Amino acid sequence: MRVLLLLLTLTAGCSQNLRSSAPGPEDPDAPKEFTTTDSGLKYRILRRGSGDKPGPQSFVTVDYAGWLDDGTEFDSSYNRREATSFNLDGVVPGWTEGLQLVSEGGMIELEIPPELGYGQMGMPGAIPPNATLHFKVELQDVR
Repeated sequence: MRVLLLLLTLTAGCSQNLRSSAPGPEDPDAPKEFTTTDSGLKYRILRRGSGDKPGPQSFVTVDYAGWLDDGTEFDSSYNRREATSFNLDGVVPGWTEGLQLVSEGGMIELEIPPELGYGQMGMPGAIPPNATLHFKVELQDVR
């Protein structure tokens, strides 16, 4: 069961630490254009971190916001004011791949095509079938 429901995993892993209700600052020289990986994942590093990069099975703590193409936000740890912790091998492939591209303390924006997200099934009530997912993610901790 490779692709677990990202939102349930993220919500279940919430920590009790209060966090900001908005993302931290981006680097002034952060790229405006996205880079596309061989899998079709698009990303741009918004803030370079100085810590370790996670591996595909790392346990990470993040703050994030997720939205659809039309701008509808479907989930946000910022709104809950709680960082979220999870294993990278337990989320959608776009997150597993994307978070390995940023260092601890950094921030990345991801554009996840349906085949690396929830695909044809979507997630009833939150994410429609074949939806492209957008995330801004701050990598707080890597273990």
